[in-house]
Amino acid sequence: MSEKINYQRRRFLGTAAMTIATTQLGIFGSAIAQSSKIKPAVLSTTKPGTNKSFGSLKQIDAGVLNVGYAEAGSANGHPVILLHGWPYDIHSYVDVAPLLASAGYRVIVPYLRGYGMTRFLSSKTFRNGQQSAIAVDIIALMDALKIEKAILAGYDWGARTANIIAALWPERCKALVSVSGYLIGSLEANKTPLPPQSELEWWYQFYFATERGRAGYEKYRHDFNKLIWQLASPQWHFDDATFERSAASFNNPDHVGIVIHNYRWRLGLAKGESKYDEIEKRLAAAPAIAVPTITLEGDANGAPHPDASTYARKFLGKYAHRVINGGVGHNLPQEAPREFAKAVIEVDGY
Repeated sequence: MSEKINYQRRRFLGTAAMTIATTQLGIFGSAIAQSSKIKPAVLSTTKPGTNKSFGSLKQIDAGVLNVGYAEAGSANGHPVILLHGWPYDIHSYVDVAPLLASAGYRVIVPYLRGYGMTRFLSSKTFRNGQQSAIAVDIIALMDALKIEKAILAGYDWGARTANIIAALWPERCKALVSVSGYLIGSLEANKTPLPPQSELEWWYQFYFATERGRAGYEKYRHDFNKLIWQLASPQWHFDDATFERSAASFNNPDHVGIVIHNYRWRLGLAKGESKYDEIEKRLAAAPAIAVPTITLEGDANGAPHPDASTYARKFLGKYAHRVINGGVGHNLPQEAPREFAKAVIEVDGY
C-alpha cells in the first residue's frame, strides 16, 4: 500500500471515529456536520471520577528531561497533548483521555518538569520553572515522539504552556483549548501592582517569595496543595483518594525547586536562563494566537483568572468562549471532563 493511500485511509478512519465520538459526546452545532441530528449516547453520561488510573505509564528522553507520560488511543490517531497545572498532575485528565481515545485520537498526557515520573537527565541542569522553559519541554517531547503537529489543551500552567506554543510555534499546534484564556505573561507586566483584592488572591506567590515560604512548602506541600485545591474549586467535593492520587506526584525531588522558581521568576526575584531570553522577549510583546481556539471557564473558579472580555482579541483565528456551569472550578478537565473533551473535538472541526 502506498504512503499516500495509507494516509488517506488513516484520515478516513479518523474522520469516521470523530463522527462516532460526536454522537457519543452529544456535540451539537459544531463543525461536524451530522451533529445536529444526533442524540447523546451512554458515553455522554460519563461522570467525573469514573476512571481511577491510566494503567501503565511510559517514559521517554526529551530535551533536558526524561518525561513520564500517559498515552491512550490509537497510535495513528490525530495527536492531542493535554497539559496539567499546579498543584495538580496528569490525573486531571483521567476521564478526558478515554473520551478522546474513543473518538479516535492519540492522547498524550505528560507530567511537567518537577512532577511525578518526570526527571532531569543531569543533576547539573538548572531547576528552572520559567514559562518558556516549560514550553520548550513540550516541543522537545513532541520531537521525541515524532509528533509534528498536535491539538494542545490545558489549564493553569498547562494553558500558559499551550498558549506559548500556539503563539510562537503555530506550525506545531493544530488547534487550542485553553482554560482561562490567554495566560502568556511578561516580567515587565508583572511589575504592575494589582488592586488589593487581586493581590490577595495571589497570596501564595508572595509567600513563596520568602525563604520561610520555601521551607513551608517543602514541609507542608501535601496540606498546602490540598488547601489550594479547596480554594481554587470551592464547589468541587473531591474525596481523599482523588487528592492522594495526584499528591504522589508532588514527591518528585525537583517539585519544590520548580514551583518556587516559577513564582519567584514571575516577580523578578529569581533569574531565568539566558538561553530563553529571546523567547521571553517575544512573549513580552504579548503575541496573538492565530490557530483555532476555544477558551473555557468554570462558573466557580476560585483561582485568580482574567475576565474573558480582556483576552478575546488575542485570538485571531476562529474562536469561541464557553462558560461551564454547575459549580465548576479551576481544575476544569477533572471536574467537567465531558465538556472539556467536547471542546477538543469541536475545535478540531474549526
